[in-house]
Amino acid sequence: MAHFCRLDENNVVTQVIVVANEDTTDTNGVEVEEIGVAFCKKLLGAETNWKQTSYNNNFRKRYAGIGYSFSEELNAFIAPSPFPSFVLNNTTADWESPVGAAPALTEAQVTALSYYTWDEENGEWDLTTPEGYNPDARDGDGDGIVLIAYPS
Repeated sequence: MAHFCRLDENNVVTQVIVVANEDTTDTNGVEVEEIGVAFCKKLLGAETNWKQTSYNNNFRKRYAGIGYSFSEELNAFIAPSPFPSFVLNNTTADWESPVGAAPALTEAQVTALSYYTWDEENGEWDLTTPEGYNPDARDGDGDGIVLIAYPS
């Protein structure tokens, strides 16, 4: 199965469909994007604009979703920017914060289930740790093993 997405006049994805292999392959059984695009146009309108997308991210950087945009220059589908301050990396087609990636979590922070969120107003990563989390709360003897009893 192949996946094709319909693009609007601004190259924004408005629809993603699955197309059978026999509707995308040539006489030698080789998948050809143009054959799939022709099938989509025949099915959903000659004036429509279609691009193939890869469910397994084998090409065009990622699988396209509704609201993603297609960059001819990068030959890639780009997710909507998560924040206005984020900048598009033209190599990976990913959005990056203006200060780089969130800092790495320490082992203690990972144990405490901490995580970083982006603070758009201040332009920085904020560390969040769930209140009252106690990793040993369910481990009565401290051996790292939590026993769960199920009702019979």
